Amino acid sequence: MQRAVSVVACLGFRLQAFPPALSRPLSCTQEVLRRTPLYDFHLAHGGKMVAFAGWSLPVQYRDSHTDSHLHTRQHCSLFDVSHMLQTKILGSDRVKLMESLVVGDIAELRPNQGTLSLFTNEAGGILDDLIVTNTSEGHLYVVSNAGCWEKDLALMQDKLRELQNQGRDVGLEVSDNALLALQGPTAAQVLQAGVADDLRKLPFMTSAVMEVFGVSGCRVTRCGYTGEDGVEISVPVAGAVHLATALLKNPEVKLAGLAARDSLRLEAGLCLYGNDINEHTTPVEGSLSWTLGKRRRAAMDFPGAEVIVPQLKGKVQRRRVGLMCEGAPMRAHSPILNMEGIKIGTVTSGCPSPSLKKNVAMGYVPCEYSRPGTMLLVEVRRKQQMAVVSKMPFVPTNYYTLK
Repeated sequence: MQRAVSVVACLGFRLQAFPPALSRPLSCTQEVLRRTPLYDFHLAHGGKMVAFAGWSLPVQYRDSHTDSHLHTRQHCSLFDVSHMLQTKILGSDRVKLMESLVVGDIAELRPNQGTLSLFTNEAGGILDDLIVTNTSEGHLYVVSNAGCWEKDLALMQDKLRELQNQGRDVGLEVSDNALLALQGPTAAQVLQAGVADDLRKLPFMTSAVMEVFGVSGCRVTRCGYTGEDGVEISVPVAGAVHLATALLKNPEVKLAGLAARDSLRLEAGLCLYGNDINEHTTPVEGSLSWTLGKRRRAAMDFPGAEVIVPQLKGKVQRRRVGLMCEGAPMRAHSPILNMEGIKIGTVTSGCPSPSLKKNVAMGYVPCEYSRPGTMLLVEVRRKQQMAVVSKMPFVPTNYYTLK
């Protein structure tokens, strides 16, 4: 989900210079950056802070980017994602508000079940991706991207006012909770030591409020942005450092930053808003048709439905695909060429895969070039090299589902 810019580069790590305001070393910026409740905690643990979407966040710690990435795949890592926008939609018309903005079937969500969805515009473009959870406490819990904070909040508040003016029962609250992501195959084992609830009964994309290592009122959601099993914990600000400290006491857990987060999500085939999807990309073009609720498709009652639904049955001009290559790593904006050397598309995200020891990327190509196994060329540093269209995820996902 994380919006804006790819902060990973090559193995051994270097910061990739994309739109300058979105990801750069702090010494290069004059802007006043927002800080998460864990800012001092990051500095105390050797966090290398960068500017990201208006926030000061750790890009990595003392471990190398590669070591941090692999530790997440083999054990578990703790990420501070408190920069994400967390909101509560309240009132008996809360589902009506959300379904007027997103493509998903929110009404069908069971208590404490969540789903990835998309804000769309009338042209069918994606305004942001977000997770919506139907809580058993009588509200929708929404997590969306920091880089779209103002845009998303304005979108929801405008719709809120419109519905309230119609006499609808709906409200909105912005949460100031911190948000911690514990990700990796041993994440549940680590967390179980600090909670009374049986985490075996909390499958992927479900949520529950519980006390976590002595901090009450935490919302634990089985989800993440790495392709691994894990949770995101919405924790009251006063308990954020205590919780992070408690988790780090387990030798399975290491801190990880934006660099590892980006390469992990890319291996998992997950989109980065602003790079891989944006206001000029439809869900079908972005290979996100699965987010469109069946009932919503039939009713065509979401923004941009008149553009998006026909694309499901017809042909779109381009699709998001995975790419793999040897040689120099592919980067965002690298041209994609057919075997005749004609430019047919552009890479949107790319990096060396620490897990596969190959270069992986995603980008957009015309449909006729989107079949896995199709050979293409990618231009890197003004040199053409072979690439192959590959199925995503590049690394198999390990989400926890009930057997």
